[in-house]
Amino acid sequence: MAKYNITEKSEKVKKALYRNAITPAFVEEVARKIIMRLMVEQKYRDPSYSARHLSKDINVNMRHISAIVNLRFQQNYSGLVAEMRICEAKYMLQDRSFDNMTVEDIAIKVGFTTRQSFYATFYKLCGITPKEYRVANGFIPKAELPPVPKPKKKKTKKAAAKRSKRIASPNNPATKN
Repeated sequence: MAKYNITEKSEKVKKALYRNAITPAFVEEVARKIIMRLMVEQKYRDPSYSARHLSKDINVNMRHISAIVNLRFQQNYSGLVAEMRICEAKYMLQDRSFDNMTVEDIAIKVGFTTRQSFYATFYKLCGITPKEYRVANGFIPKAELPPVPKPKKKKTKKAAAKRSKRIASPNNPATKN
């Protein structure tokens, strides 16, 4: 095996050295900073905001960011951001104040760059499409709404008087016996 530089798998497995420097207090402090940047400042809405930008903003090594997101949130950075975006999209899809927005408008507002990536991520996390989610939560598409009835003209006193004069006039054949 030495001829082809092949080693046993157990020999290759090493614990990353930067993970030894992570203490529970450090994990909680950085996790709080991550949540502050992403959620409170709503950086997750920015499609170009990456883990590299986050590490510069909070002055923490990018490897530590990755390790802490994995330890604290049990997922990678992209998954965390996608989950935050989908959470807000779900809120917007069921809130009546966003009925005038299309699904694509909501996708762009929460930080997705394409309709396809939004639909794929939404389906992966929720099991249904955004449109199905919206309909399931009470949204009725305009095409399915019944037509709005036209308002009837209000009857005025003058119109009623004219009508009664016509009925009682001597030239009206309906009043002759």
